[in-house]
Amino acid sequence: MKIAVACDHAGFEFKEKVKAILESLGHEVIDFGTDSKNSVDYPDFGLKAAHAVAAGEVDFGITVCWTGNGMNMACNKVKGIRAGMALCPDMAFLTRSHNNANVLTLAQKYTPEDQLEEIIKTFLATPFEGGRHVARVQKIMKAEGR
Repeated sequence: MKIAVACDHAGFEFKEKVKAILESLGHEVIDFGTDSKNSVDYPDFGLKAAHAVAAGEVDFGITVCWTGNGMNMACNKVKGIRAGMALCPDMAFLTRSHNNANVLTLAQKYTPEDQLEEIIKTFLATPFEGGRHVARVQKIMKAEGR
């Protein structure tokens, strides 16, 4: 798979770990930055990754900031994006299976580092369940004008 990654300065260390995990799993990584711990604005980077997902240039996106909230909010402003934050593998499973999330948001401050690889693997391997969840996701898409 081709995966977009992006972070702000407070998520830089985790983004680098995410890239290494993805590459070790054989995925192609498209890095939208940032490339250091120098202070930046998270929307500048998260929106680039979200637009790449929405345009079909990549299969999924993974964004990282300090709490995960900023990246989640920014990415969810892009039409066609359903970004979901996951602090554990179960949240990653549910945001894919119930919400058909196409962007995984991580919180460098709150995500247990020893669960990072399992969160990523779970997110990427979990299919959308469909069924009763289809109508709910369609309501979200309708609200964004799709």
